[in-house]
Amino acid sequence: MRCPSCDGADNRVVDTRTSRGGRAVRRRRECLGCGERFTTYEYVEVRSVQVLKRDGSAQEFDREKLVRGLRIACAKRPVSASQIEGLVDEIEDQLSRQAGVEVPSSLIGEMVMERLKPLDRVAYVRFASVYRNFQDIEEFQLFVDDLNTRQRREAVAREQEELPL
Repeated sequence: MRCPSCDGADNRVVDTRTSRGGRAVRRRRECLGCGERFTTYEYVEVRSVQVLKRDGSAQEFDREKLVRGLRIACAKRPVSASQIEGLVDEIEDQLSRQAGVEVPSSLIGEMVMERLKPLDRVAYVRFASVYRNFQDIEEFQLFVDDLNTRQRREAVAREQEELPL
């Protein structure tokens, strides 16, 4: 590691700790030539994930694009920026653990919806309306009706009393 002040190659590590939720190692270094202290970060080199779009094209996975989409869906909702970042972190982790380097956009959309649904129902419906690309109000109404039906069934199942054997 070269010193940013004098370009010297001799330095020592003063302090080491994890950073960014364990995704990086932060090191404070001191140049043995000029005494300047500087910080370096070490990351695991990740292979780039290619997202296969509906039209057949492919593009590199863009974390910021996903964050932007979630921020729009969660606008004026009680979902914090840290919750959005955590959701995107989970998705990135799952994508990096998968064997392939090409992932269909539909899989990413389903992963987002799976995590967004318990977080905020309105944000879930907003995201789904863009992701599913509803063509008319009837399609959208069917989606919301299905969501309401499932929610009612889950509520009834939670409230049912267990009978002794």
